Amino acid sequence: MTTPIKLYRYPLSGHSHRVELMLALLDLTYEAIDVDLANGAHKAPDFLKLSPFGKVPAIDDNGFTLSDSNAILVYLVQTYAPTSNWLPSDPKQAAEVQRWLTIAADQIFSGPCAARLVTLFGAPIDHQGAISKAHALFEIMNAHLSDREWLASDSISIADVAGYSYIAHAPEGGVSLDAYSHIRSWLDRIEQQPHFVAMAASPLPKLA
Repeated sequence: MTTPIKLYRYPLSGHSHRVELMLALLDLTYEAIDVDLANGAHKAPDFLKLSPFGKVPAIDDNGFTLSDSNAILVYLVQTYAPTSNWLPSDPKQAAEVQRWLTIAADQIFSGPCAARLVTLFGAPIDHQGAISKAHALFEIMNAHLSDREWLASDSISIADVAGYSYIAHAPEGGVSLDAYSHIRSWLDRIEQQPHFVAMAASPLPKLA
């Protein structure tokens, strides 16, 4: 019997969801373990052994532990779908995937992710600044997706998975997607993938 991969997550975390989405899209057996961030469980010694920086998500795959959501995406596809197109072998497409993983860790994090941290969790972040960064990113992404279905290659890749969660939930941070038809179509294509799982429902934002 296959031992489920343990996913240590916070249900409202987009970083956690991108890993859960990848596990689901690969149809892998996993056990979701919620980490009580409010009570500091992510700083407990046992958790720090899994995730030295005290952040979710982290996985335990039969004794192999790894944190950082983008690193986990790479590990999962190279371990369980090495001949797939999730991480292209073509140098140009592989470089495009890496570029979008960097964007996920930079512009997506400081834009739609940061705006959502303010509205849902009251994070001490410049909300209007984060909203402005999100729209600047979305204008570029919308143009990029105007003549293609996926971010980095001819088929869905980990670049799309890494970008999905915080962009799909950008409205929770006060960032409307109404003006970005190509982004909305891209989100729909991801949601139509077999085994797609949505992020946990979020409470109403604290800010309008």
